[in-house]
Amino acid sequence: MTSPTTAAPARDGETRFAVGSLVRARGREWVVLPESKPELLVLRPLGGTDDDIAGVLPALETVEHASFAPPSPADLGDQAAAGLLRSALRIGFRSSAGPFRCLAGISVEPRPYQLVPLLMALRQETVRLLIADDVGIGKTVESGLIAAELLAQGDARGLVVLCSPALAEQWRAELRGKFGIDAELVLASTIGRLERSRLYGQSVFRPDRNYVVSTDFIKSPRHRDDFIKNCPDLVIVDEAHTCVADSSPGGGRQQRQQRYALLRALADDPARHLVLVTATPHSGKEEPFRNLLGLLDKKLESISLDHEAGRALLARHFVQRRRADIRDDFRDDANFPSDRLSREVSYTLHPEYRNLLGEVLGYARETVRGADGALQQRIRWWSALALLRALGSSPAAVRKTLRTRAGVQDADSVTEADAIGSRTVTDPADDESAESADAVPGTLLVPGDTDPDAQSLDEEDRARLLAMAEAAEALAGPAKDRKLKQLIATVRELLEEGYNPIVFCRFISTAEYVKDHLDAALNKGGKGKKGSGKKAYAVEAVTGELSPDQRVARIAALTEEGEDGEAPPERRVLVATDCLSEGVNLQESFDAVIHYDLAWNPTRHEQREGRVDRFGQRRDVVKAVTLYGADNAIDGIVLDVLLRKHARIRKATGISVPVPDSSENVMQAVLEGLILRGERAEFEQEGLFAVESVAGKQAADLHEAWQSAAEREKASRSRYAQHAVKKDEVAREVAEVRASLGTGEEVRRFTRHALTALRGVAGPLRGEPDGFTLHTEALPAALRDAFDTLLGPRHPRPVAFHDAPTAPRGEVALTRTDPVVAAVARFVLDAALDDRMPQWQRPARRCGVVRTTAVTKRTTLLLVRYRFQLTLPGRDGKNHQQLAEDARLLAFRGGAANPEWLPEEEAFALLDARATQNTERQFAQDHITKILSSLDSLMPTLEQHGEELAARLLESHRRVRGAFRDVRGASGPARRGLRVAVQGRPDVLGVYHYLPVPVLTGTTTNGEAR
Repeated sequence: MTSPTTAAPARDGETRFAVGSLVRARGREWVVLPESKPELLVLRPLGGTDDDIAGVLPALETVEHASFAPPSPADLGDQAAAGLLRSALRIGFRSSAGPFRCLAGISVEPRPYQLVPLLMALRQETVRLLIADDVGIGKTVESGLIAAELLAQGDARGLVVLCSPALAEQWRAELRGKFGIDAELVLASTIGRLERSRLYGQSVFRPDRNYVVSTDFIKSPRHRDDFIKNCPDLVIVDEAHTCVADSSPGGGRQQRQQRYALLRALADDPARHLVLVTATPHSGKEEPFRNLLGLLDKKLESISLDHEAGRALLARHFVQRRRADIRDDFRDDANFPSDRLSREVSYTLHPEYRNLLGEVLGYARETVRGADGALQQRIRWWSALALLRALGSSPAAVRKTLRTRAGVQDADSVTEADAIGSRTVTDPADDESAESADAVPGTLLVPGDTDPDAQSLDEEDRARLLAMAEAAEALAGPAKDRKLKQLIATVRELLEEGYNPIVFCRFISTAEYVKDHLDAALNKGGKGKKGSGKKAYAVEAVTGELSPDQRVARIAALTEEGEDGEAPPERRVLVATDCLSEGVNLQESFDAVIHYDLAWNPTRHEQREGRVDRFGQRRDVVKAVTLYGADNAIDGIVLDVLLRKHARIRKATGISVPVPDSSENVMQAVLEGLILRGERAEFEQEGLFAVESVAGKQAADLHEAWQSAAEREKASRSRYAQHAVKKDEVAREVAEVRASLGTGEEVRRFTRHALTALRGVAGPLRGEPDGFTLHTEALPAALRDAFDTLLGPRHPRPVAFHDAPTAPRGEVALTRTDPVVAAVARFVLDAALDDRMPQWQRPARRCGVVRTTAVTKRTTLLLVRYRFQLTLPGRDGKNHQQLAEDARLLAFRGGAANPEWLPEEEAFALLDARATQNTERQFAQDHITKILSSLDSLMPTLEQHGEELAARLLESHRRVRGAFRDVRGASGPARRGLRVAVQGRPDVLGVYHYLPVPVLTGTTTNGEAR
């Protein structure tokens, strides 16, 4: 395949083998990689992968320059050989040419709009970026692309992702599965093992490693300083809005201030890359928003954003888009549901349930009115409200809250009582996480409690409490709990329509209650398929009582294939509390949401629905159903004051605007009117209370303020929208990427064609035109062994191709970097280069002669591989050497002595040419022999094309790294030292000759048409 050549003498301190050059050692050919030094060559086998990289010591082993051998005239294939070999080569590249170094090695094909944050990042010497795209657009992919690119370029040595512990495992899986980045988890549950595995005196952290870290764990004084000292130079902060606080009291202020202090210390290192990720950067308060921006550039804390200079500075660091923006700007709606169908479903309370609600309201009114002093009144108010909210949720929640001590009892002031009550009873707008917020709030007076305040009750009051607890227990079950009955009917309807819903509850006890009754109702008197022993429907619950790892495991058990190869259930229901409402991606397995309990904060509803209505959802339409009690005044208040107004604003503006802070005061005023004064909830057509009531006036003021905030937010997004990168720039870079790496469609065609030729395909899959069933028993032994290692022993295996990175249940989704596709590409390429293999195991060939009506003159197509050495300047003043490879199709008409070179698009079109007539083998060999003998005369043109490719590659790197202009109009930091050089002679991998079909009369002696 190659032949040795004489090496030039090396200068002191240099290796005599340039990056990208071919060498022969250990009986095979290798490519020299950038990590090589004079004393140690780092080599990758020609056609091999990064898993095959080896180190060779030239002082101890023979290493010679080598050149790539041309094809053999006897290696003839059919008309598809060129396309198959080209695809195998391109798919196998892991160091492809192009402006982005990471894209060859990731398993996700980014949508064009997802490249915008990457382009913005590459135009900064030190990356400081806030990605604030709306829920479900794919911020994890966008930030992962930035991380993968900075690591691939050498601009970052290591990575740390700061997130909540509930999302840590998901982040690690995303980094590994999509970007090939292995990261260590640093949590309270893992720190002991990590500390035991380190050397004495050594930190758990190293700047050249990758980590996913719990923000709240690492901000503690014990670990904070060590982390800051040894933190990698690239930091991604998930849900960054939870890490800034303002000067107002409450709302987890101390926690937020500690997180902010941690980020401020990290951001103070001017060389550290910092990527902040949040869907809600602005909560309506200017101070925390400015603090967040100040982490990117301190000038953004105070500079006026109403002036051009401020907006220009912000544009460098801030990207925020709605889904509508993406559709309008990029005409890209792939992997998004086309619609979210939302509806409200009402129920009426059973008479006994309504009577209990009235009794609880009366008890609450008496208890609060009878309190001594303002503090005791506030304590009793929150206790009563907790009881009412539990009753609206489920009988199980009532039973639990009557047996749980109220946290507000420990308050020493009215302010403290309100802070505790708001945090535990309501869903405050500034509660950054639903983590651990699903336990029922306790009541002031617990039956059997020995608390002094409880002892002040007379026997009559104690008896009333016990009677209410017993009455609540008697209401359990769909017979008297009509809310539960309506839920069962709604879930059945969705299941029959083919949906897999998530039911969101406010409290743990409610979720467990709902799960048990749903399971019993859906699987009553029946199983799944005959003899399977499985339930017709799988129902599971996930709550805050489970650790994050346990939640992931329980969802996996519900949605993934079992260890014994048993397929997951076709229809399933997940019951969850709001511990899953934020950050957890469930769109791969669920496509509908039911709000069993109304959240007292519309943002929670948006977060719940965002678990399924997001990038990667395969359904065109997702559904959201809100249950409410038609005769439950509290449900009516929450709907009209908060939820419906939020929905109208979202529909009108296309964005979700957080409810103003005053909503909590308004809700309290309205509820006080209902509970303390016994006022009825009278609604006008627009859903506001009668304006003559105090509560109604406050509600009207709230809605006016909310509408004004929505208009400001809409205008703000228009003014501060991402304008630094234009869609035309993105389109140009997407074209460059696809020219270098190919597309998902090429992966589809190549994999199916190659496996069909190797006798490993049957199909197609039902409902999947691009899918097939894989049978590995018939494959060549080397490929079969690779597949058994990758897929396990289960055969046959359904295989599907999807734009989303995850296939439907029970299928294997193949992307460009999937190990299965990589194994096929490597086998096809290796087999094509080894003519000793049996013919049926070589679906791609290096030569071909085709008679076709696609040409009118003899035309030759060459498949040529080029290697380039990239010199990328680093921020530390050092240059990073990297290898890039590219495969190009070059074609010419006529003979090699006087070739007419064709445009690139015409050369590419020859891959689709089909043979019209058979060609006699000896005749074909003679033609190929003649062409091969003239390759040396063509080499100057091929080399010139390589130089042109190098110039284009250099220009593309300069283009994507073009510096912003600063606020004074001066150019930003230049990328000096960027160079691209062709390495070695081009490799001619394939030669394919196309001849016109001769006519019966009037032909020339060489068979060409006159």
